[in-house]
Amino acid sequence: MARKIIGRLKEYSKSDLANIIVIKGAGRAFCAGGDVAALAQWNKNKEAHKSNDYFALEYKLDHLIASYQKPYIAYMDGITMGGGVGLSVHAPFRIATENTVFAMPETTIGFYPEVGASFFLPRMDGQMGTYLALTSEQLKGVDVFYHGIATHYLHSTSLESLSQRLAELQFKDYTPLQDRYKLIASTISEFTTGLPTPRPTIYGAQRKAIDSCFSHRSAIEILAALQDLSDSPSTPVHLKTWASKTIATIRERSPTGVAVSLRELQLGRTWSIARAFQNEYDISSHFMNHTDFMTGVYARLIERKNGRPDWKPATLEEVREEDVETFFVGHTPEAGGRLRLLESGEGADFKEYPHTWIGLPKEEEVLGMKEKGLMREEVVQHFLRERGGKVGVREKVEEVWERHET
Repeated sequence: MARKIIGRLKEYSKSDLANIIVIKGAGRAFCAGGDVAALAQWNKNKEAHKSNDYFALEYKLDHLIASYQKPYIAYMDGITMGGGVGLSVHAPFRIATENTVFAMPETTIGFYPEVGASFFLPRMDGQMGTYLALTSEQLKGVDVFYHGIATHYLHSTSLESLSQRLAELQFKDYTPLQDRYKLIASTISEFTTGLPTPRPTIYGAQRKAIDSCFSHRSAIEILAALQDLSDSPSTPVHLKTWASKTIATIRERSPTGVAVSLRELQLGRTWSIARAFQNEYDISSHFMNHTDFMTGVYARLIERKNGRPDWKPATLEEVREEDVETFFVGHTPEAGGRLRLLESGEGADFKEYPHTWIGLPKEEEVLGMKEKGLMREEVVQHFLRERGGKVGVREKVEEVWERHET
């Protein structure tokens, strides 16, 4: 599939007839991921080079999407996990619907979040990216939009009409890419009918707990912070329940997967988009030789056993820091130890997405305006003007404001 999509995108990039590229799924999923069972079988048969080739092709495609110089829109209508995240999350336009289910479930199979997760997860607000990476927690529907994974939220019944409307748009050859983006953003807003809830499911005290507990350097310290929250007599009952459940969830995951994922996100905040994919290729190649990946895939996806897989090492306490660091040393068969990407030059590398203005304002942007002494409504109006009256701006600003005043 990746090879076919790369070919099409390359073809469209040279065509004057292709103004906008839309990618969508067929059925109840946008894309639930690749065939990791095949990867495990190749590794079992001592054919890890096939796994490396698989990741090389996938990451080249994902980087091509991230650096694509024509408008690219992903309809995240349905399950969006694993490889499906790579096909969508780096796009300038990402549309969630009531059917969207987003997750990075890799630690459940002895792996780690990749497809560019080392770039986009650390750039989420607060510690939400770390929380999603270590727990495999799902975001559904409008929550995918509120937390910045999607740039827009529409009802699924609007997508067909939106596609027809997008097909009518015409651009002059010399129209800058950012101006094309503005017209597309305005067009998508024509189909927005409002949001089903004024706040995401995770907000307020729970979001504050996530930002506090998941800011620690090690997974052991994160678990200790969660335990302190659970044990404190001043903690509300619902947060005690959440903290205890989260501890159990992390303990269920691959200890190596959790430790590597945390280190990946800590380092990834400083990586550029190109370096992120190159480094993930190294990490993924290393995982193909680790027992937890084979154990997790066979237990969860092939044999579908109940209970916790037989991870080695079995607990986070047994995971040594030096073993984690070995995942971040180049072990790839490619020349120079780096994945050779398809794109280079202008637009092929950056440390922040160049199209963040399309989605909701980042939490740090809101807090920056707050620190200037502006009133809440002034900040709301500022971002409404900046985002062209975008639906969700008021809700996002007010949630951030309330959480940092409490």
